[in-house]
Order: sequence, then C-alpha cells, then structure tokens
Amino acid sequence: MKRVLAALLVLASTAVAGCGLNRPESIVDKDELVIGVRSDLPSVGFRKPDGTYEGFDVDVARYLAARLGKSVSFLGVLAADREKVLMDGRADMVVATFTIDQERKRRVLFAGPYHISYQDILIRPDEKIANVRDLEGRRICEVQGSNAAQRVVAERGVKAQLVPFPDYNRCLTALKDKQVDAVTTNDVILAGLAARDGSGLRLANALFNEQRTGVGLAKGDVPGCEAVNRAITAMYQDGTAQKLLRKWFGASWLKRGIVAVPQFEGCS
Repeated sequence: MKRVLAALLVLASTAVAGCGLNRPESIVDKDELVIGVRSDLPSVGFRKPDGTYEGFDVDVARYLAARLGKSVSFLGVLAADREKVLMDGRADMVVATFTIDQERKRRVLFAGPYHISYQDILIRPDEKIANVRDLEGRRICEVQGSNAAQRVVAERGVKAQLVPFPDYNRCLTALKDKQVDAVTTNDVILAGLAARDGSGLRLANALFNEQRTGVGLAKGDVPGCEAVNRAITAMYQDGTAQKLLRKWFGASWLKRGIVAVPQFEGCS
C-alpha cells in the first residue's frame, strides 16, 4: 500500500511540474521586452532618420515596460505586421494603434484598452464631406492590415469604393493626387498625418465608431495581460496618460472627452 501511495505522489508531482513547464512563457518572466510599435505614423509611432522611435504609442510602451520593471527595445511594424510579430515570437507586446475586435481576439490576447478614440475622415481642404454618410459612392483608401475602411462599408452600410494601398503615406499621396476622396481611421492617426504633411489636409471631425486601442500580447499570456492592465491603470491615475495626450496632440485634444481609465476587456 505504501508503495502505491509513493508512486501516486511521484506521478502527481511530475504532473504539476509538467503543467508549469507547459505554461506559455509570459512577459512577466522576461527581463527585456521587444515591443512592436508603428514606424509610419507621425505623432503616434514613427521611425526617425537616426533609427529611434517617437510618438504617443512609443511613450506609452516605455511607460508600461518601466512599470513592469523591464528594459525595452522596439520593433517597427506596419498595420499588416501586428498579429504576425506576436504569433511568430518576434515581439513580446504590440503597442501600435491596435484596435480591439472579436476577430483579432481569436489570434492574439489584448490588454487594455489604453486609449479610447474615434474613427474620423481625412479630406482635402475643398472637399465637402462632413460625416460618414457623405462617403456614399466615394473612393476610400484601404490600408492593408487595417479594418477601418471596411467598417464604413460593413458596419455603417455606406456603399463606398475601397482602394487598397500598403500604408498611410501612400494613402496621403493618393488623397492629394485625387486618386481617392478620403482616408479614414483612428482620429489620432489622422491628426498626426495631417500635421506632418502640412499641405492643408483636414479632419472632417465626423467622430464615429469608437476605437478601443489595446496592447497586443501572445495568446494565452494571462499573467502578462493582468500585469499590463495594472500598469495602464497606474498610467491614468498618476496623470501620465493626460500628459502624453497633451504632448503629442495638444491641449485642445483633451477637450474631446474625459481622460479616465478605460473599461478593460478582460484577460481571457
């Protein structure tokens, strides 16, 4: 009987150890984090000529890493890369205007959101587009890896023509050359693009489709997600979120809404 009990104890301890070994590696277990940030979006995530990165999302990523007690290096990504770099292990986190939606949650885990914005429309100075319904029959730039233009058609029922381009820089060129009539995505992205371009492109101030921007993590990293959520809460409570929004988008931007801790999606 004693031999049987001893054997059972050995099996149980082996099973527990095996479960620990099989647990996916979490960002909380690492000393350094590779964080994917956008390389093509002025004021949000932008790679400078010297190879360093700047922008709102970049500063958020630095803050989160510091709260987690980790050193950080950045990996530049475009919209189409965000899921890939998490799934193939090139990045531990993605802080890159990554809007949370149910389809994406099938492949990656989201912490946050860390910012709530709205979808808006970027147009030429003389263009008469005031709201999403005015996009009926118009040509909209569709950036690969972004679902913003598709949401106008699928969720809003607006019969617009989607014209694909690889990135937002190409979209701006197409807009100014009248190949498309509008660019639509998160208002923070459009504000940064318009400010850097300086040619007079303007936001329609349409403000539709709430955008819940989250931190992308590898599927299954629940401890990491919970740790990031605690860091996001601290970022709002200590005033850092408000300071960063003012730094990158101006004091007038803060009048668009109350800067408060967003309601989290949950780490599952």
